[in-house]
Amino acid sequence: MSEKEISLAVIKRLPRYYRYLGELMEKDVVRISSKELSEKMQVTASQIRQDLNNFGGFGQQGYGYNVEHLYTEIGKILGLDKRYNIIIIGAGNLGQALANYTDFEKRGFILKGIFDVNPILIGLSIRGTEIRLMGELEEFIKSNNIDIAVLTIPKHNAPKVAADLVNWGVHAFWNFAPCDLNLPKDIIVENVHLSESIMRLSYDLKTLKEQPN
Repeated sequence: MSEKEISLAVIKRLPRYYRYLGELMEKDVVRISSKELSEKMQVTASQIRQDLNNFGGFGQQGYGYNVEHLYTEIGKILGLDKRYNIIIIGAGNLGQALANYTDFEKRGFILKGIFDVNPILIGLSIRGTEIRLMGELEEFIKSNNIDIAVLTIPKHNAPKVAADLVNWGVHAFWNFAPCDLNLPKDIIVENVHLSESIMRLSYDLKTLKEQPN
């Protein structure tokens, strides 16, 4: 089965497997059964086996899964055995927080540049990466082989900035701007709309409180 045929639900669970397996490795756990992994992830053991069988299985009957091997293989499936150059557009609070997140480098995402329009921020450095003017963006992208652009800018600016970035060769976006981007079909966009997330949380909390005691 090709990866294109694998359901989105399965793909969305893979980062959780990867995170839990990483935690197990930190505790020097060598092997784990699908039942034990299911108890940690709140996913049935049958579901775990079905998910992993999409990619070859990786387990051995009577043994379970070798934690380090499964961690490595899921990392390969997720593309984490490769390195990606990223830039952050928008050096406000959110952009600076993301720039300070050291786990990106551990996963192979290399921060190459940060850009903003605010002249007060230009020249400041975040973990060794200088904040640059937006006017330098086109030349910088073409000179640094940028794979991913992180957008932490106002929604009225995001569509134009994203379209320019596509024209300059960026093929993937991590979009924190509260808007949808209308980009070509071969461009990858992962939207992270924080307000929508907290609204879903609000709904769940409201529903919980409305349940009879």
